[in-house]
Amino acid sequence: MAVTTDILRTYRGPRAVLARRLAAGPREDRLVALAMGSCAVMFIAQLPRLARIAHLEDKDLNALMGGSLLAIMFVLPLILYTLAFVFHLLAKAFRGKGQGFQARVALFWAMMAASPLMLLNGLVAGFIGEGTALSFVGGLWCAAVVWFLITGLHEAYWRRH
Repeated sequence: MAVTTDILRTYRGPRAVLARRLAAGPREDRLVALAMGSCAVMFIAQLPRLARIAHLEDKDLNALMGGSLLAIMFVLPLILYTLAFVFHLLAKAFRGKGQGFQARVALFWAMMAASPLMLLNGLVAGFIGEGTALSFVGGLWCAAVVWFLITGLHEAYWRRH
């Protein structure tokens, strides 16, 4: 199934999508691609905001993009792996039956599934700037990530076993 189709299906039924992704088995190569893909989308979402900052504050756009690229494409995946490990430990503390791979799938898929809202957040930041609209869209993005993550962890650690 295509990633874009799965993203749309996640908004209707996140458990079914994650159950199908977990049923594919522990494929770390797909997980790395999923994490890097969601980070790439996050970097692309930052470009309108960076262009706005460069224009309004007379800063070098290349320097802003380089810093954002370093942070999002190289540092953020390490943070995501660490967060997935923390979620795995929390699930185990609450008697969840699963492995670390399942926590990584839940977290990385939550980030990828919420990517349309992330792109919308970048457009609002670039064209409208700071304000109520940006806070609202950012809140929607955070809520979607949390919703998909909690649903995914529940599916991975408690419903499958």
